[in-house]
Amino acid sequence: MTDASAATETSPVQPTARPAARKRWFIILALVVLAGLAAWAIHAFFFAAASEETDDAYVAGDIVSITARDPGTVIALHADDTETVRRGQRLIDLDPATVDVQLAAAEADLARAVRGVRADFSSLDEGGASVAEASARLASARNDYARRRAAGGAVSGEEVAHAADAVTLARAALNVARSRLAQSRTATQGTSVNDNPAVLAAIAAVRRAAISQGHMRIVSPVDGQVARRTVQLGQQVAAGTPLMAVIPLNRLWVDANFRETQLRHLRVGQPVTVTADVYGDDVVFHGRVLGLSAGSGNAFALLPPQNASGNWIKIVQRVPVRIGLDPAELRAHPLRIGLSVNAEVDIADTSGTLVARPAASTFSMNAPEDTADVDARIRRIIAANAPAGR
Repeated sequence: MTDASAATETSPVQPTARPAARKRWFIILALVVLAGLAAWAIHAFFFAAASEETDDAYVAGDIVSITARDPGTVIALHADDTETVRRGQRLIDLDPATVDVQLAAAEADLARAVRGVRADFSSLDEGGASVAEASARLASARNDYARRRAAGGAVSGEEVAHAADAVTLARAALNVARSRLAQSRTATQGTSVNDNPAVLAAIAAVRRAAISQGHMRIVSPVDGQVARRTVQLGQQVAAGTPLMAVIPLNRLWVDANFRETQLRHLRVGQPVTVTADVYGDDVVFHGRVLGLSAGSGNAFALLPPQNASGNWIKIVQRVPVRIGLDPAELRAHPLRIGLSVNAEVDIADTSGTLVARPAASTFSMNAPEDTADVDARIRRIIAANAPAGR
């Protein structure tokens, strides 16, 4: 038998062997897939922790608005969009010429008030001396009148009458002196130069002018990043005009919108894992549930739905859930307001509250005012215009 005839006899066997081998591999692959699904199902139902997950979640944070507290003209800009600033760092300078004049006028009024109080105290001393003088004259007039009456016929009746008139005039002068003394005491009684009402009013005017002068230097109330700068150099701004915003990126949170059917086991304090689209699954943020909103998103919408109409269709509502993030992780991987994230809440522990944590004032945005320099200037003005010992 030749090689050609042998090949012809064995060739019909190969097509039958190949489908059988392929079928065997498909069966093995199906068994592997089924085994994997069974393992996943066993893990999901018996070993995996209970959780609620949503991808309808976004990064949120405070937007600190920087506004002009007094009118003025912008003469300097010290920060721009995308730049980071520190608390107390200067952002904008307004022209201080007008408020400098107002402060100088207020200081002059304070000096005038101090000198006026000094004059009131001098009037008090003068009034006391006038009362003493009037009392002495009245006593002298009474003595003269008594001597003339005791002299009898040796003194004429006219002289006795003149002596009586002198007593009356001296008594009236004493009453006038006492009234002036009482008036002086009313202006100064119970006070000193430092706490006299006129001086206190002048001090308040100086502080007000100093505060307006301080408002010409606009500083950042928080650490953060500048955004939405709308002011321009040379612009005349009114009080309350928005100038820019500062975003404290170290204090961000996540607003996750969970379906109402997912809220049954959500509690305040439950741990949360968050992944952001900007970093992918390689970076995982950790946080905790801070609170659940008091209503659904539709309830607080500008135009809430009117479900009383006849064409009503039930729609599953979503409730915003606030999730706090770890500041250390935010510093390592900064996020931005509005970014999309995925949030998964571990609902195994249901011992927390159902609604929200107690209110706590933990975020202050006011930069402290430096009043030491103003106090020192006020003390210098009072010391330079007040009498010693008052």
